Amino acid sequence: MTTLSQDPRRSEAEAWLFALRGISPDQIQPASADASFRRYFRVHDAAPSGGSLILMDAPPDKEPLDAFLHVADLLQAAGLHVPQRFECDKTRGFLLLEDLGQTDYLSVLNEETAPLLYLDAIKALVTMQSWGLAQAQTLGLPAYDEQKLKAEMQLFPQWYVAKHKHHALTDDENAMLEQAFDVLSRRARSSPQVIVHRDYHSRNLMKVDDRNPGVIDFQDAVVGPLTYDLVSLLRDAYKPWEEAQQLDWAIAYWQSARSEGLPVQGDFSDFWEDFEWVGLQRHLKVLGIFARLSHRDGKHGYLKDIPVVLRDAQRVARRYAPFHKLAKLLDRLEARQA
Repeated sequence: MTTLSQDPRRSEAEAWLFALRGISPDQIQPASADASFRRYFRVHDAAPSGGSLILMDAPPDKEPLDAFLHVADLLQAAGLHVPQRFECDKTRGFLLLEDLGQTDYLSVLNEETAPLLYLDAIKALVTMQSWGLAQAQTLGLPAYDEQKLKAEMQLFPQWYVAKHKHHALTDDENAMLEQAFDVLSRRARSSPQVIVHRDYHSRNLMKVDDRNPGVIDFQDAVVGPLTYDLVSLLRDAYKPWEEAQQLDWAIAYWQSARSEGLPVQGDFSDFWEDFEWVGLQRHLKVLGIFARLSHRDGKHGYLKDIPVVLRDAQRVARRYAPFHKLAKLLDRLEARQA
C-alpha cells in the first residue's frame, strides 16, 4: 500500500485501516477538527451499507480513548443516538465510527426549524438525565467538584483578562473574583447532580433521521448540576437566541423533567435562577477557553464568538447582587482594546 500523506499519524491510521479492511488512502478525507487534539476523517465507501464511516484520530498521550468509550457505552445504554463503533485501537488512538452525517444543528437552525429540533434535543437531554439518575451509583464518571469548577473559572482571569485584554487585576478585583467563584461553585454543587455532557450545543448535535439528534463530543462527561447542559443548549455561543425564546424552551424542559421525576425545583423562577448562576460559571470558563484557543493554540476563529458569551455573562452578573462588582469588571474589560 502507498500512503498519500506525509502526516505521520495519518499515515499510521491509513495503514491501520488498510490492514483491517483493505481501505485505501484515497478513500480518506479530512472531516473536521475540534478544540482539542482530536481529528476526524471521513472514510468513503467503508460502511456495511456502502456509505461512509468516520475515523477518529485521538493521540493517546493527549486524548486517551478510555473516557470516550466509557461515556459512549453509557449514553447508548440510556437510549441516545451516539455513533456506533466498528473498530478500535486504544493503544494507537484510532476509532472507526458510524458517520452521523455532515448536518449539525448549527447549519440548519432557523426560526422555522428550531422548535422541532430543540424539542428533540430537550427530549434526549431529559432521557439521558433520567436514566443516569437511576444508575447514579454505577456511572463511573468523575464529579464536577469544587476543584474542577474553580479551575475552569480561573481560565477567565488567566487567559481572557490578562492575556486577551491585557488587564492586570488589582488586589480588590482578585478578591472579588475569588468570592464570586466560591458562590458559583457552591451553587453548582448544591444543585441536583446528574449526567452532564458539558458541551451539549448546536455543533455537537447532529440532525439525523433516526432518533434525532445524534450526539457527539461527549467524552468529557461528568456528574454535575442538572441545569448545565440546558445552559449549553439555550445559551449557545454559536447560535444565540432572544431570552424570551430561551424561557419558552426552558419551561418546556422544566415541565418534561418534572413529569419524568427529575429533581427540578417546584417553582420555575427558582429553577431559572439556578440556570442563570450555573450558566455564569460556564460563561466565565468559555471566555477563558476561547481566549486560550487563540493565544496559545492559534485557533483565532473562536474570538468572533466571544461577544455572545460576554453578553450573557454581563446580563446575569448585572441581574444578581452577588455579582454586581463582576459586572462592572466585565464592562471595564469590554471597553479595552484586545
